[in-house]
Amino acid sequence: MSEPTKPRGREPTAIEGPAVPQDEGPDANYKAKAEVLNHAIQTIGMGRYQWQLFVVIGFGWASDNLWPIVTSLILPAVSNEFHPSEAPLLTLAQNIGLLVGAVFWGFGCDIFGRRWAFNLTIGITAVFGMVAAGSPNFAAICTFAALWSVGVGGNLPVDSAIFLEFLPGSHQYLLTILSIDWALAQVVANLIGWPLLGYRTCGSAEGCRKADNMGWRWFMIVMGGIAIIMFVGRFVFFTIFESPKYLMGKGRNEQAVDVVHEVARRNGKTSDLTKTELDVFDRGGIQHFSAANIIRQSLETVRFDHVRALFDTPKRAWATTLIILVWAFIGLGFPLYNAFLPYIQQSRGAEFGDGSTYITYRNSLIIAVMGIPGCLLGGVLVEVPGLGRKGALSSSTAITGAFLLASTTATTSNALLGWNCAFNFMSSLMYAVLYAYTPEIFLTKDRGTGNALTASANRIFGIMAPIIAMFADLSTAAPVYVSGALFIAAGMLVLFMPYESRGKASL
Repeated sequence: MSEPTKPRGREPTAIEGPAVPQDEGPDANYKAKAEVLNHAIQTIGMGRYQWQLFVVIGFGWASDNLWPIVTSLILPAVSNEFHPSEAPLLTLAQNIGLLVGAVFWGFGCDIFGRRWAFNLTIGITAVFGMVAAGSPNFAAICTFAALWSVGVGGNLPVDSAIFLEFLPGSHQYLLTILSIDWALAQVVANLIGWPLLGYRTCGSAEGCRKADNMGWRWFMIVMGGIAIIMFVGRFVFFTIFESPKYLMGKGRNEQAVDVVHEVARRNGKTSDLTKTELDVFDRGGIQHFSAANIIRQSLETVRFDHVRALFDTPKRAWATTLIILVWAFIGLGFPLYNAFLPYIQQSRGAEFGDGSTYITYRNSLIIAVMGIPGCLLGGVLVEVPGLGRKGALSSSTAITGAFLLASTTATTSNALLGWNCAFNFMSSLMYAVLYAYTPEIFLTKDRGTGNALTASANRIFGIMAPIIAMFADLSTAAPVYVSGALFIAAGMLVLFMPYESRGKASL
């Protein structure tokens, strides 16, 4: 299929070409329409609306890291109080909830749009996070962890799609910078957890009463309160518009144009985009979408049209398969080590003579701080010529694994702390690039589904981590060896990705 002719009278934008080549596959008309929208959004520029969106989208990034960290921080205290036969079941419950959330919100946002998912995910997390503080037993806290994680699991698949679809191509690097919120959330969780969990937590399971172990409950209330503030900030103080590219992909060209004009107005600019410029690419002329047509489209989506579209050409199928594998390997490697870091630190610290609860949470805070410069460096590296997204992602992932393997050589507590700091610095850089690169390689009409597939693979393998932990000795280096090898393997896979999205506007 030949490349559709671009509308006359348009000058090239600062960002030339799509992340996926235009002449690939059966979506040439869709891509041509996306280019028209890209030009319109680039002309509007990075203005007030996008910067406000940058702030509220950051809440989703923060939530994605905050709540798994919450689970790992409360695990020792919860275990001491409730004496479960298998403490990692709490992490398993969380990861099952994350999987459900990634699948439901990720696939769903390609059917019912981005707005509902954007507003509801953090609200669900806030409610069940606060309710969890009153858990009377281990089964209850596991149930609430699964429920709050259903909300958490939808944040990145939905939020990355929304932000990318409103960004001018010249500012897509901000998707990487957003991970600063991911790193800050880890710092906030550890900063609050250190005094509450470090001083109001039983030192061991022996004789541990609820009255002596209230730290984790107060911690849950504070974390839930933060989530409520985020929800209010999104729902009350910010108006989220439906993605114009999502609307365009559904054939609702007039609504897509209206959104572009409204964003331009909020940015203090005007747009010359017209509905005719989008209609011209629709086969058979202007499409009219009745209620019956909308229902039919939804049923087509249920028949996995969006999934099939991710594999409709050999090149796209190869890219989709590789990025799913990368997410899967990281999905097992990261929680296998990080989710049980307090356990590992406490047990290894005991060998070094400083395994106290206070030292454990203090070290967790120090490690968390190292994630902030890692995210910022990621935002710089993705724009370096010759390195780009692929180079930054491959190298940071492999080096993350190398640091994990090196941590097994630690013979003192300070040495272990140093290796863990290096690991968190590099893994934060890795995630910053991964979260930006993944949505960039999918077309908008299938982006929610693509994000859902990668997130689901990540969560499915994440579910395996606590299962492995139940049968592995966390006081040994075995989980560390497995995690390190998985990171290095994922870094090698990135080298075979066929797309480099640096300097190309997302479709």
